[in-house]
Amino acid sequence: MSDIIINLLEESDAQELFTFELKNRVFFERVGFPRGDNYYELNNFNTIIKESIEEQEKGLVNMYLIKNHNGMILGRINLVSIVRGCFNKAELGYRIGEEHQGKGYATSAVKLILDKAVNNHKLHRIEAGTSPDNIGSQIVLIKNGFQFVGRYNKYIHYNGKWRDSIYFERILD
Repeated sequence: MSDIIINLLEESDAQELFTFELKNRVFFERVGFPRGDNYYELNNFNTIIKESIEEQEKGLVNMYLIKNHNGMILGRINLVSIVRGCFNKAELGYRIGEEHQGKGYATSAVKLILDKAVNNHKLHRIEAGTSPDNIGSQIVLIKNGFQFVGRYNKYIHYNGKWRDSIYFERILD
């Protein structure tokens, strides 16, 4: 297992996280979803972080930073769209910085967040989607016990085009 930790996002992380996002912008836009120019404006970014922390305090999301033991941000991993009650579930999302790809950080971070999902957040189910082309992410999910659920055709619209999504789930209890 990679030597990493995950910590809940705090306002004090904003500047380092902004630097991380700027550094990886081109890479993230190539492999994921573009966030738009406004996301990369410092004042707007700080507002987004504040709002994310407020949502976190309300139990709507859990936003984690993936760090090495020196405290350097390697990536992000999040539990979002949390639904309590009869579903008690969340959606998983993660991204690792370009220079940290292929080192097992995503696999380790997913393992750590699944532990938090059970023990800290008391969730029953985690769902995750990937692009059909993102084989690496699919492998990370399978290594962590996720089961393939299916493929959604023309599910997500970005860069002017409808794209498919591969869907996975993990039951925690």
